[in-house]
Order: sequence, then C-alpha cells, then structure tokens
Amino acid sequence: MEAYKKLVVIVALVLLALAIESEALVVNNEQSFCRMTKEGLNACAPAVSGQNPLPPSALCCSALKTADFQCLCLFKKYSNLLSAYGIDPNLAMQLPAKCNLGQPIRC
Repeated sequence: MEAYKKLVVIVALVLLALAIESEALVVNNEQSFCRMTKEGLNACAPAVSGQNPLPPSALCCSALKTADFQCLCLFKKYSNLLSAYGIDPNLAMQLPAKCNLGQPIRC
C-alpha cells in the first residue's frame, strides 16, 4: 500500500508538471522530475511525509544536489495537492538545509 501511495504521488506530480507547462527532462535515458529521478523522489518521501518525518537519507541528499529548485518552487503554489498526497510542502522546502546544501528553498 505504501508503494502504491508513492506511485500515486509521483504520477500526480508529473501530471501537475504537465498542467503548468513544465517539461520532464530525460537524462541518460531516465525520466526525471525537476532533475530528480524517481529513485531520488522516493528516497526523499520519508523526510517530507507523515507526522514524524525521518531525516533525509544520503540518497535523498544526493538527489537534491542535482534538483532544479526553481522548478520545485512551482509546486509550492499547489501545496494543497501535495498535502493531499501526504507531502508536507514546508518540510520539502527545508530539505536542502537538512542535507547541508545551503539554506531552505525560498520561493
């Protein structure tokens, strides 16, 4: 069931990207979302969801190193949609700081 929820979140984010005219990029024959792979998004899920989020994993932090934060900022406008899928937009914006990649995302 948990894997199904993650898949629904990924599909929703891709559809949302298309709806706001963002393009999914293809890097090394692998589709990505805001320059984060599906594996990277899945790795970050425990750090941005639930009432007791976990610290971001090394894989999540590694994925964030290549993320397009301006692209991700577009989705903060749709925080209600993200919240409906169990993603806390405020936690998501804090990930770069938690991964020692700089300040939280400011959109």
